[in-house]
Amino acid sequence: MKRRNFVKSLAIGGGAVLSGGIPGWEPFARTGERREADVIIYGGTSAAVTAAVKAKQLGKTVMIVCPELHLGGMTSGGLGFTDTGNKAVIGGLAREFYHRIYLHYEDAKSWQWQQKEAYGNKGQGTPAIDGTNRTMWIFEPHAAEKVFEGFIHENGIAVFRDEWLERPHGVQMKHGQIISFKTVKSNVYAGKIFIDATYEGDLMAAASVSFTIGREAAGVYNEKWAGVLTGVFHHDHYFKSRIDPYKIPGKPSSGLLPGISGEAPGAYGSGDKKVQAYCYRMCFSSHPENKVAFPQPSGYDPTQYELLVRVFNSGWRELFRKFDPIPNLKTDTNNHGPFSTDYIGMNYLYPDASYTQRKQIIQNHRNYQQGLFYFIATDQRIPREVQQEFNKWGLAKDEFTDNENWPFQLYIREARRMVSDFVMTEQEILGERAVTDSIGMGSYTLDSHNIQRYVTKEGFVQNEGDFGVAVPKPYNISYRAIVPKAAECQNLLVPVCLSSSHVAYGSIRMEPVFMILGESAATAAVMAIDNKSSVQKVDYAALKNNLLKQQQKIG
Repeated sequence: MKRRNFVKSLAIGGGAVLSGGIPGWEPFARTGERREADVIIYGGTSAAVTAAVKAKQLGKTVMIVCPELHLGGMTSGGLGFTDTGNKAVIGGLAREFYHRIYLHYEDAKSWQWQQKEAYGNKGQGTPAIDGTNRTMWIFEPHAAEKVFEGFIHENGIAVFRDEWLERPHGVQMKHGQIISFKTVKSNVYAGKIFIDATYEGDLMAAASVSFTIGREAAGVYNEKWAGVLTGVFHHDHYFKSRIDPYKIPGKPSSGLLPGISGEAPGAYGSGDKKVQAYCYRMCFSSHPENKVAFPQPSGYDPTQYELLVRVFNSGWRELFRKFDPIPNLKTDTNNHGPFSTDYIGMNYLYPDASYTQRKQIIQNHRNYQQGLFYFIATDQRIPREVQQEFNKWGLAKDEFTDNENWPFQLYIREARRMVSDFVMTEQEILGERAVTDSIGMGSYTLDSHNIQRYVTKEGFVQNEGDFGVAVPKPYNISYRAIVPKAAECQNLLVPVCLSSSHVAYGSIRMEPVFMILGESAATAAVMAIDNKSSVQKVDYAALKNNLLKQQQKIG
């Protein structure tokens, strides 16, 4: 989508506001205004969209206020190879999203670079296209964004974009409730119920709601997979060969290679404030007319990737394992292997960082990945057969067209997590303890990416923090996990940075689940408004009945 066309599309629905954040565009948004609605949603994720749609469908006025220009978070930001788990437990507006994706690809015009019959229909544990249920689970980024913008347009939802919460003191509270919040443009948004649908939990934090960052120790919630997990290798994201970590092999005094920590990883099972690695999910294209050569980033330094050379020299050849196919000869390319797109250890400060600090962390991740791709594409030390195969790919020319074909959204796999009266833990996910107030279901594997890269006692490099534990059956997610403690805030719902341990969040943090929880949060918000009650006092039996009417799957 061209820039001017994107501006036009954002104006649809009467509530979209852009600022001058993109070069060449004049700001539409005025500053110093006060805007009011029944439900105010902060954030532009997939959960924000489903929450807004449901609140509007249930008869309330609603606004999305978000830092983003593009809606959908990771769903429209490159994660097109959906982590479905058991798709039978995906209902409501989430299933409607995947139905609309199906309809998009039923149109022959959507297959510009590939015949539909040649696509292959590969999905993650399920066929990509489910003709029986008229859903499609694998898609291109622009297709997802089109569906989200369609939801917004059809429902006439006001979206105020490039609006950043004034942190940390932008929230006005009175008698345990949020009255309004102010953005850095001095606009004020007042409402009856607020929903924090960000990946970071910024509104929650600014309202002084309790949260945590990092990993709990194993003893906090009696979880087997909690804390530091040295020697645990559930996926292929670890060093299988003994690889020297030093700039000059065998010489510690030469210093460590980039990306390797000189600190000890910590005792097994101990907690820390470290966060699982982030990366960009990449949309590559192999069609000659629709691919852009991997650019050399500013400040490119090939020494940053010396460790990858040593991995290849050890015989590793799994580079293309996570080039998952999406329509039109494209990929959703995710991290894979011991040294890949995950920028391990470089995001610890992100969850609680200032906007300026976050911007730098985000740019560092982009530089790292752009440099990695350029290195693989051009450096003479890359095995010839690998380099030749890699150069069949490039950035997709028709994706992220106003961002140099680079994804808009960094994959914030985990940031803040609320700490409420009820915390989802390993026991609920694995079915060892029942949830009696379900508002949605999850089913994906307990899954964390690596958290640190260190030197073992034997003197070799290793990764730590990655785990993958099968979930025996779909599990219920508690309503109490998305509401704060009543003493802290009575009119806020948190469907993304919900109350969960690090281990449990490894399964909950999937995009379909966020859409489900966003819709359920909005349903509860409407009930709280109608009954003039706090979100904590919403009658669960009535909420359950309403969710079932909306075809949510709640166990």
